[in-house]
Amino acid sequence: MTQRYLRLGVNIDHVATIRNARGGGHPDPVRAARQAAAAGADGITAHLREDRRHISDDDIRRLIESIELPLNFEMAATGEMLKIALQHRPHAACIVPEKRQEVTTEGGLDAAGGASALRPYCDQLADAGIRVSLFIDPDRIQLEAARALGAPVVELHTGAYCGAFIEDMNGARAKAELARIVAAAALAEELGLECHAGHGLTFDSVKPVAAIPSILELNIGHFLVGEAIYVGLEAAIKRMRNIMDQARSDGLGARIA
Repeated sequence: MTQRYLRLGVNIDHVATIRNARGGGHPDPVRAARQAAAAGADGITAHLREDRRHISDDDIRRLIESIELPLNFEMAATGEMLKIALQHRPHAACIVPEKRQEVTTEGGLDAAGGASALRPYCDQLADAGIRVSLFIDPDRIQLEAARALGAPVVELHTGAYCGAFIEDMNGARAKAELARIVAAAALAEELGLECHAGHGLTFDSVKPVAAIPSILELNIGHFLVGEAIYVGLEAAIKRMRNIMDQARSDGLGARIA
């Protein structure tokens, strides 16, 4: 089987987090998006939260107007966010769970339990020509629900795997969480869903995930912005891109080395 290219989406939320800590316009997430493009990113991800803690409405407008890479607009299933998505019409809209008190997204969307509430959002986004993605845990029930909702794309939440990897990369829990991702990605392909993954991935933990042949895109942000403090954003992205490519090429068999 021909090796499939693995896309890298760079999440620029936390460039805006740093800007907002002091106010003003620096550092500029749009400039970060341009640097990501120069470094080999295939897309840009930005999450416009209800409380606007990082990305702002104006950031979304400027990203749509000034970058050539496709924009993956992360959004909660609310009327306000739907209106903004329909106004700007990004390449993709990834529906994510959102709680005001959380520091970051704590888990996947309950597509099964919330199917009736999610359906109007999926339908209206799709009708507007926006590719719909659902951010879910690597779970059969959630994958089947995503398919039933007509979402062409799922993004698997890798947070549990990354947490276990940090504790013990060769431990039983890390291997079990990776196995869940491998199984979910294979099932997504069987169901005709395009499979993406992301949340918490680092230079080390990304390797086994990048080796999973049925995953076609990884979305990574916080780690890359953190590394940029030491080596610069372009260098951090280029290194991540190289690690992903090497893992794919080596065919690690989606295992922890």
